Formats: sequence, structure tokens, C-alpha cells
Amino acid sequence: MILFALAATILTIACVGIILAALRVRAAADADAPDVAVYRDQLAELDRDAARGTLPLEEVEAARTEVARRLLAADRTAAAGHVRRCGNTTLGAMLVAVPVIAIAGLTYWLIGAPGYPDLPLADRVAAVEAGRAARPDQALAEAEVPNRIDDSRPEITRMAEQLREVLADRPDDLRGWTLAVQTYGGLGDLEAAWRAQERVIAILGDRAEATDHTALADLMIQAAGGYVSPEAESALAEALRLDPENGAARYYVGSMYAQGGRPDRAWPIWRRLVADSEPGDPWLDPIYLRIEEISALAGDPTPLDQLPRPRGPSAGDIEAAGEMTLDERMEMIRGMVEGLAIRLSEDGGPPEDWARLISAYGVLGRTDAAAAVYGEARLVFAADDPALDTLARAAERAGLTP
Repeated sequence: MILFALAATILTIACVGIILAALRVRAAADADAPDVAVYRDQLAELDRDAARGTLPLEEVEAARTEVARRLLAADRTAAAGHVRRCGNTTLGAMLVAVPVIAIAGLTYWLIGAPGYPDLPLADRVAAVEAGRAARPDQALAEAEVPNRIDDSRPEITRMAEQLREVLADRPDDLRGWTLAVQTYGGLGDLEAAWRAQERVIAILGDRAEATDHTALADLMIQAAGGYVSPEAESALAEALRLDPENGAARYYVGSMYAQGGRPDRAWPIWRRLVADSEPGDPWLDPIYLRIEEISALAGDPTPLDQLPRPRGPSAGDIEAAGEMTLDERMEMIRGMVEGLAIRLSEDGGPPEDWARLISAYGVLGRTDAAAAVYGEARLVFAADDPALDTLARAAERAGLTP
């Protein structure tokens, strides 16, 4: 701190000295009064007249004596004025410099960080990671969240208590513990719900899937008011180990990094997740609310309209539904189509997305909707011949007549 103050003081004094020197030079440049310059010109002119012989020597000497006398008088007057100007300049500079130095020092002392050490990026990242590692656990986080248990339905509350008593003697009852997760979750007893889900995973053992671990993390995070605790992080890590493409787990991991001061990690996770998602996925809306801020904090400010677009239902998506029952397959397609239709109506999209929507309506047998979308798309891409060809092929697949 002493070295910093000394360096700042020396630099300030040096700056003031430079300004003062410049003002002195300006004052010296202004020192010659106009009369002095005129008299000097007159003396030079007399010398030229004497050399040419245009004036008698006696007149030249008399005139030179008179001009020299006036020059000396004017020079004395200019010198006195110069001294006054230099004094005024010095005084003015000090009157400015002293308050500036005082105000700068006081301002830094009040709102600056005296004595604060240098903090390189690597040290800042290490400090953030240390803070993340020492962050509150699940129990402490839940203690800060108000009780949200719904006790307005006494019959459900009694059933939950009975279930709790039964399961106390049946630690390996998978069906019972699965029911407990649903029951406790429905009542808002999220701590009991995630503990029941933890028991479900223990019973399943190696048969537990990524969705089971994601459900555990989700319940923990809800119980902690949206906070991703170290315990929830462990559940998310296991979910992603089993399924690296698990969307909910990827969203929560990004949220964890955003909470922990690592937007540089949250940003690429969420950006890739948006690109891999489908319209209507539940994590898209909360991501959209924060991703612009996160991208800016990560040093890559990106507006929403420059983010990758969620993909609509592709031929591969529909083909993958072949193992489902007819009703299940149609329900899946309806959900994807609805999300794609909403996005295109609100934000628009490339011709390939419009073509997917037309084809999907054809799969659903909704030729009227396919025709309406085709007509709208043709207006949107009226000046784009390749796009019109793409749309025409989709319309043909949907069974629309030319």
C-alpha cells in the first residue's frame, strides 16, 4: 500500500510539473510586449537606412538613441509583466493541482481497494472453484427454504403417513418407494420425495438409469429452492455418465456453473443443449431467460436470435418411434409438431423447418394444416427458388396436389 501511494504521488506530481512547465513556456512566449517588437524593428530599419545613406549620419544616431531609450523602457515593463504572469501561472497551477490530488486520493480511499493484491485470471478461477467446493450442502440449503408442504388435503396427508409407516418395514419394496416419491412430491414434501427416490435408486442398483438419477437431482434442486448442491451435483454426474445426452442433467449442470461464478463453463453447455433440443423441451424457456447474460459474462455476448435453433422432428425422430404403439407414436409426433409450429409462427425459421412441419402434418393426416403451412411458407420464401423447391418436395410427401 505504501509503495502504491508513493508511486501514485510521484506520478501525480510529475503530471502537474509537466503542465506547469508548459504554462511557463506559454508565459515566456507571451512575454514580449508588442512595443518591444516595434522598437526592435525600428532599430533594424535605422541600420538599413544608414547603410544605404538615405539619412544623414547625425539624424540616424539621434533617432537610434531615442528608439533605444524607448526600447529599454518597454523591455522593463514587459519583464515586470512576465514575472507577474509566471507568478499567476504557478499560483493557478497549484490551486488546481492541490484540490485534484486531494480529491483523487480521497475518492480512491473511499471507493477503491487500498492494499488489494493483484488477482490474475488463474487465481480468480482457483478462488471460484474453491468457493464452489466449499458451498453449502443439501441440508443447509433446504434449511433456508420456507416449508411448502401442502396440508390442505387431509386424506392425502394421512395416506402419506400410512405409506411412510408401511415402508419403514419394507426397505426393498420398489413399487412402494416409487409410489412414495410421487406422493411426497405431490404434497410438496420435496425432502421426503428425494430421499424416497434415493431409496429407489439403491433398490435398483446397477439397473438404475440416467433418468432415475436426474429425477433425484431434480427433487433435490427443487427442495433447495433451485440451488444445485454438491449432493445434487453427484446425482447429475451419474446421470451424465449413463447418458451424456440427458437434457435435464445438462441443463442443471449449466445452472450449477452459472450459480458458482463459472459462466465460461455454463455458456458452452447451454449453447450446445439448445442446439440439441426440440421445441417444447422444458429446459429451453429457463435457458432463454438467462443465456444472453451468461454469454456476456463468459466474454462471448450472443443475442437470442443468433443462438442455434432447436431442431424440429426429423425423419430419424419419426422412424425411431416405430417401436412404440400407434397411439404412443402419434402422441409423440403431435407434441413435436405443436412445438415446431409455435416456433415457426413466432420466430420463423429456415425452409427446412417449414418442410419438416409440412411433412409432419402429412404423417398425422392433417392435409388441411399441411396445405395452410405450405401456402404461408410459399409467401415467406417467394423470392427464394431453392427454398420453394424444398417446400414443394415436402408438400408432395404430405400428399398435397400441385
